[in-house]
Amino acid sequence: MHNAAFRALGLDFAYGAFRVRPDDVGAAVAAVRALGLAGLNVTIPHKQAVIPHLDVLSPVARATGAVNTIVNRDGVLRGDNTDVPGLSLALDESGLAPRAKLAIVLGAGGSARATVVALARRTRTVVVAARRAEQARALLDELGPVVRARLLAVRLDALADARGSAAQHLAAADVVLNTTPVGMHGEPFLPFAFAATSAGCLFYDLVYTARVTPFLAAAHRARRRGVNGLGMLLHQGAVAFELWTGVSPPLEVMRRALRSAASPARAPATSAARPERARPASPRRR
Repeated sequence: MHNAAFRALGLDFAYGAFRVRPDDVGAAVAAVRALGLAGLNVTIPHKQAVIPHLDVLSPVARATGAVNTIVNRDGVLRGDNTDVPGLSLALDESGLAPRAKLAIVLGAGGSARATVVALARRTRTVVVAARRAEQARALLDELGPVVRARLLAVRLDALADARGSAAQHLAAADVVLNTTPVGMHGEPFLPFAFAATSAGCLFYDLVYTARVTPFLAAAHRARRRGVNGLGMLLHQGAVAFELWTGVSPPLEVMRRALRSAASPARAPATSAARPERARPASPRRR
């Protein structure tokens, strides 16, 4: 999508992928300065590991404790997190009300951090569900001081029972978001009481390797509306594009490129499908 946008605007940039091992994160960030790259996208599992190697963080990167975009300005490296505005814009496109009552976030990893921060700006209560309750509580302890929404932690398996201890959260949810990689390779989604949610509840999957993921297929069987993560990918990428180039991105050009790449015959190489990759917006203008 970035290369399509560069071509459409006649910008002399290129975007490529580099495989970076965890032990080489510092050297990879240093290469941004040495090679004069305009910046990087950073995928899991490096979104937190890059932070000590940066010069400054944006307020949203500090709030999330994770960086997915690096911008090089004359050798000064700024870390940002475009997943937060990207998700907010994608939820707007999906028809979620600007002010929701309750959101459920499945997972407590790196993607969940940005998801909780984004939702806390538009939702009164955010429930984080993880396989290990202590993992969800640790995330809430860290993010609680920097967001306004009420944050709650539950075990993920508690949401599999429509009559269990978390039943009230299911009934009150306006949106349920999957931030886990489960279903990325077609495996069945985890047990979840989809039908215990209201008929108007939106199910949003950050996974975008299939138009209908196993999470969304289960939601559809319960007659609930579902959307995959292509919208978030598009909008977070558009924000990063403008940070690197200083130019407003051609959003529809990028959207068409994404849809083409996400066709069943040619699924995109994604941060979750190739978690060891760090992705750069390649060299500065020639």
